[in-house]
Amino acid sequence: MKTRFSEENTDKGNKQISSPQENKDNPDKNFDKSLNGFEIKNPGHSDKILKSFWLFLSSFLLLISLNAYSQSALMFNGYVKYLSMYYHPEVEIPGIDASHLSSHLIHNRLNFKWFASDKITATFEVRNRLILGQIVKKIPGYKDIVDIDNGYFDLSEVIVSTDNWFLHSIIDRASIEYYSGKFQAKIGRQRINWGINLVWNPNDIFNTFSYFDFDYEERPGTDAIKLQYFTGVTSSAQLVYKIGENADRMALAGMYRFSKWNYDFQFLGGWVGTDYVVGGGWAGDIKGGGFRGEVSYFTPRKENSASVEALVASVSGDYTFKNSLYLHTGILYNSHGTTGKARGRSFFDMNLSAKMLSYARYSLFGQASYPITPIFSGSFSGIVNPSDGSFFLGPSLTWSLGNNLELMATGQLFLGETGTEFGDLGQAVYGRLKWAF
Repeated sequence: MKTRFSEENTDKGNKQISSPQENKDNPDKNFDKSLNGFEIKNPGHSDKILKSFWLFLSSFLLLISLNAYSQSALMFNGYVKYLSMYYHPEVEIPGIDASHLSSHLIHNRLNFKWFASDKITATFEVRNRLILGQIVKKIPGYKDIVDIDNGYFDLSEVIVSTDNWFLHSIIDRASIEYYSGKFQAKIGRQRINWGINLVWNPNDIFNTFSYFDFDYEERPGTDAIKLQYFTGVTSSAQLVYKIGENADRMALAGMYRFSKWNYDFQFLGGWVGTDYVVGGGWAGDIKGGGFRGEVSYFTPRKENSASVEALVASVSGDYTFKNSLYLHTGILYNSHGTTGKARGRSFFDMNLSAKMLSYARYSLFGQASYPITPIFSGSFSGIVNPSDGSFFLGPSLTWSLGNNLELMATGQLFLGETGTEFGDLGQAVYGRLKWAF
């Protein structure tokens, strides 16, 4: 039986999902920059050694990829996207004298994978973005918002900038993978994907992503060492160590996956930052419709910690009818969320963790999508906070202009009273042209 779990299954989700970054377990983390290159916070002697090794690894992966470009053992692909945004803030943004903001983004991704042997694979992936427009000129420090690397090593850099535009580059994948029979080891910046659902993932404890960040399909990675052993055809055990400056910024957790009764199950446990965590999830179907769920319980590792206990759970279901109409619904519960007005992050803040996927106690999700023609499809999604009455609407239209060329128009409409979860975020519309190679 084919297992429903894979390292990329929830990153891209069902192709009909228009899922609009990174697990920011420590959003207050500050990074010290140097004009001479990448720096990590408070580098000691051991940190310098680790930093040098990481940069050597990244450079080595790039060199072997380029040297082997003409060889069949190298896989190279990527894309170029142009994204235009018009944003209308619902409330006045302090320090910004503008009723609306616009931006233009040229987004390029380069993916290199080198199959050095039947046991060793090297991966190197770079994300480059040229950002220009009012969003750069009007928002003080917008470059700093973009130029954040939540990994242990700061592999993010603004290459060149002016008052109206800047070019940003980040290495979000750089790893070496070793296979031997049923054993697999992977070291470097990688995607540790333990999530199951397509919108909210309480089990995705290493690198949580935001549903609203729809232009980042690959999802963020993390600096880690992953060991995996396949105990059977559809079962495996994983142990992951996430690098951090100290115990409160590290993570060490294990997970076991197996199949039973035509369902896939997983159980996990360990520590993530300031918390211990235990959890689990499942994926299966009922009458041909997908049925998924996951739950995680967080408790502080230290008695005097500022952290609090939290139970986070999500359940979802999806079904595709014979006429290709696709429906998807889900619910999120966060014991630490509020039942009052859940005012929280700003429109430009994608910070979140598996422990705080929403500021609300309850959240409801729904989506319908349909291929109107073989090359033209539409989708409409929504998220509701039933406690404060605020909600999000996400209409989307996609045209396939060729095998590797796509045009999309979408919106992110946040509505509600002032002070609610979505009421202060405003509305944005986007147009995107994507060419993959």
